Amino acid sequence: MDRLNAKLYLQNCYIMKENERLRKKALLLNQENQALLTELKQRLAKTAAAAANNNNAKANGNAAAAGNRAPIPDLNATAPGAHGGHEKRAAPKPKKAAAN
Repeated sequence: MDRLNAKLYLQNCYIMKENERLRKKALLLNQENQALLTELKQRLAKTAAAAANNNNAKANGNAAAAGNRAPIPDLNATAPGAHGGHEKRAAPKPKKAAAN
């Protein structure tokens, strides 16, 4: 009976040691998981902020994103000095008299 009791005691000690080892490992894995989750959230926030800045730049005609580039001209607008096709035309040349 004492032998069985000693054997069970040793098994119990082994199980408690293994339990403690697994508890420490779980704690480390949990800490690593939390750190990775924090890093992921920071990257997502940075990406979202960059996308928002990109959208704002597009909404502002890319002025902020393009630096000091000249604006792109509107090809559909009338040229400066044009009056919608109502320009003064030169007087027609006089016709020559027909020879008889």
